[in-house]
Amino acid sequence: MKSKNPNFASCQCHIIPDVIFKQLKKEGYSVVPPKDAPVNKMFREERAGFMLGNRDLPKAAPGNAARFIYDSETGFIPKFKLVRKEGDAATKDTDVNAAYDNGGIVREYFTKQMGWNSIDGNGLDLIFNVHFRKNYNNAFWNGSQMTFGDGDGASFTGFARALDVTGHELTHGVVQYTANLEYKNQSGALNEHFADVFGVSINQFSLKQTAKTADWLVGATCLIGQFKGKAIRSMKSPADPSVVIFAQPENMSNLYKGTSDNGGVHINSGIPNKAFYLVSMDIGTQEAALLWFGALKLLKPTSKFADLYKALVKSAKALIKLNKIPEAANDSLKKAFQTVGIIL
Repeated sequence: MKSKNPNFASCQCHIIPDVIFKQLKKEGYSVVPPKDAPVNKMFREERAGFMLGNRDLPKAAPGNAARFIYDSETGFIPKFKLVRKEGDAATKDTDVNAAYDNGGIVREYFTKQMGWNSIDGNGLDLIFNVHFRKNYNNAFWNGSQMTFGDGDGASFTGFARALDVTGHELTHGVVQYTANLEYKNQSGALNEHFADVFGVSINQFSLKQTAKTADWLVGATCLIGQFKGKAIRSMKSPADPSVVIFAQPENMSNLYKGTSDNGGVHINSGIPNKAFYLVSMDIGTQEAALLWFGALKLLKPTSKFADLYKALVKSAKALIKLNKIPEAANDSLKKAFQTVGIIL
């Protein structure tokens, strides 16, 4: 069921959070973190406007899920210059075309694989901003649109070119219009978790990979220079510093309980991420993704990791009955969640 106020718990969700940049600096890496002050101000104003003026608007009329690509021309103003819209021919700009193509892949995946029309399930148009600021090392969903930086060319490269990043960020929008998970503590970690689940699943689907042939990395193609060969996150090996630039816990025994990173939304997502990987290895990534999407629609804004497991059990029961996933999913879920320490 969709929230009456889908932007209430929305996040300004970056693919690379502040906690990673702080950790990299502590480890001696020379990386310039993105300056987000004007972005944060715009986001707060946009969210405030929605909450004050549109709190109880009825469901919007069905849209066409059309793509609109804007060029920020290294500025920070959203929707600055429209350079390509749905049906237009490709341009000479690689990032414009990548945003357009990747947006189409994500849209098609949710429509055909999950039976979900665009971001809101109702054909919401897809808005993308490319070339955001100068040497901007990030990409984010702000509650209504996607924005990509080009990277600094030394440690990070164009984020618009990474399908898994686009899938991750747009999934934050899907979460916003389904469970509307609050962006803090375990519910926020689940928000990040679902974004990784579908970012990776969409990437594997597009590349025709299986659970066993995929690398299970997030954002690896955006890392160059001193980080080449690593990824932002790994669902297979969340805690391995030889694989990722920021290690995450993969078991509840190492759950982060502090206040940094909104209560560990990017830190603790490694725990359910590992569970998704394990289930996928048993029943297949796309079957697991279907199972997780069913669970997403059963969750509430304040749901925790244990609630995810309960929702997955319910989702599995329904999908097994429809012969969409194997009966082995039940045992796979139990084993995976015991492995990561999520036990009811």
